[in-house]
Amino acid sequence: MIFKMALCGKPKAGGLLEARFLSTMRIGMGQHSRPGGKRQTRKERPVQEAEIMKVLEETGALLTGHFELRSGLHSDRYFQCAYLLRYPRVAERLCRSLGETIRADLGGSVDADAVISPALGGILVGHEIARALDLPSVFVEKAEGRLEMRRFEIARGQRFLVAEDVVTRGGRVQETIDIVRAHGGRVIGVAVLVDRSAGQAGFGVPMWSLLRMAPVTWQPQECPLCRQGVKAVHPGSK
Repeated sequence: MIFKMALCGKPKAGGLLEARFLSTMRIGMGQHSRPGGKRQTRKERPVQEAEIMKVLEETGALLTGHFELRSGLHSDRYFQCAYLLRYPRVAERLCRSLGETIRADLGGSVDADAVISPALGGILVGHEIARALDLPSVFVEKAEGRLEMRRFEIARGQRFLVAEDVVTRGGRVQETIDIVRAHGGRVIGVAVLVDRSAGQAGFGVPMWSLLRMAPVTWQPQECPLCRQGVKAVHPGSK
């Protein structure tokens, strides 16, 4: 059965932001028409880091303040990728660029059966990367404070690409890898939009990212913002 749905207009600011970013990337649907009605694929150039930083700032995904990260570290900058993911066409373009990077790095094909992500932040990123690579998308989710495979099954020998929005220390990614392996699956690599570890997070498998950064972080007892009495907030999910 096919369902049809009327689409409501989106806020003008969001539409203009998407249009400006996508225009800069010179993309539409990755195809163009030639005389005679023939459609041909148009090769897209990779998204540059400066462009990624710009769209993170314009979408409000790059925040400044005093933050407690999922890792427990404190920082004066925070990536709230949920703000970026509000704009589906921008998210799709960035994840497709990451997927193209992975495919090119692996010689043109990705030897995986599915993409798996930790809920909640990784689900949309995993879904869009899976779309770019033409793979199924599944996820693990929290139950009693720990990630678990609750809705899907992993067959012995199945190969997975783990996808996440942001990595600092990589605790949720490592949990996801451990779950896949505990069920008899294999992990072929990790894909993240933003690598806050500047390449220092290691999982024993290849890791690809669109943006690699090393924002200043502190242990809570060494945080200068705490010493100034500035309250730390955790804007992400617990």
